Amino acid sequence: MRPFPKPQGKGTTTIRAGGSRLAPPGLMGGLLLLLLAACTQSEQSTATGQSPVRTPRDHLVTVTIAERTPLATTQERPGTLRYRRLVRLFSQEEGRVVELALFEGDRVVQGQILVRLDDELLRAERDKAQATEAQRRLDLSRLEDLRRKRAASEDEVAQAATALALAQADLRLLETRLGFTRIQAPFAGVITERLVEPGDFVAKNTHLLTLADPGSLVAEVYASELILPDLTVGSPARVRIDALGDQTFGARILRIHPRLEESSRQAIVELALEPVPEGARAGQFVRVTLQAARSERLLVPFRALHRDREGELVWLVGPEGKALRRPVRSGLRIADGVEILEGLAPGDRVITRGFLGLTEGKPVTVVTR
Repeated sequence: MRPFPKPQGKGTTTIRAGGSRLAPPGLMGGLLLLLLAACTQSEQSTATGQSPVRTPRDHLVTVTIAERTPLATTQERPGTLRYRRLVRLFSQEEGRVVELALFEGDRVVQGQILVRLDDELLRAERDKAQATEAQRRLDLSRLEDLRRKRAASEDEVAQAATALALAQADLRLLETRLGFTRIQAPFAGVITERLVEPGDFVAKNTHLLTLADPGSLVAEVYASELILPDLTVGSPARVRIDALGDQTFGARILRIHPRLEESSRQAIVELALEPVPEGARAGQFVRVTLQAARSERLLVPFRALHRDREGELVWLVGPEGKALRRPVRSGLRIADGVEILEGLAPGDRVITRGFLGLTEGKPVTVVTR
């Protein structure tokens, strides 16, 4: 064992152990005192059941005041042009097509003959019915003369009158059937489908042609149930037909269908073009801008609306300065805001920023930015 070295002068004593240099004894003593004081304070806190006092950091949020605002909203909806007045022409008699000179795109006038079927057999039956009717008329006249001479009974005259009535009915039936062999245009329009050719034999109820009225073109769109209450028949709208460029055309709401699609909760809205633009065709894609009536809506910024497993919600600042979770039901998205239909009242302070770490009942501090 080596002896400790002697002091080499006045001042601090240096102690070496295993070749390492240690701190001075005075500094070591101070560190020990601080450690003992900290341990004593921790033991006292543990004995009394109290935690060390901490200063919580304020939870900063920004808010907006919910209020009703009168707005006249616009909605752009995609849709399609279609003919409102369109007729499918079917054969009511069987026979061979002997006349059909029209093709798709041809225009016709009201009353024009479009299709004619072979009517030779019906004409022969009509001629036979005319002869039978004439004979029954002669029989009735002869029996009435005999009745006046008391040579025929009232019963015989009645039977002859009945036979004449039946013959007349048969003749009217054949005249009607002959009329069915000539198919006329019920209105002025354009042929959109030609499904048979001259020489074809067609049975009854065969689809021959389709006739449409070009002036009956309407734009058909689907509108959400949320804006339907604000739409009225006759309200103006604007229509843009992609095939015709960026120009927009005037229109008005023609009718609103009463039935909603169950999957989308939307209803069909028909719009009449005023006037129908040149080049517009059924089936073209359109964009319709609907103008809803001006009404008061309770709006909040869209970023304030949240969704979880329970549904939609917003965070409010309560009267005591604490965060409140409020379930709501939203409506239309309008620019950067959203309409609140249920769950919110005018004057509520809605939190718009500061959601990280926000919990029900947590104290918050409102700041302005």
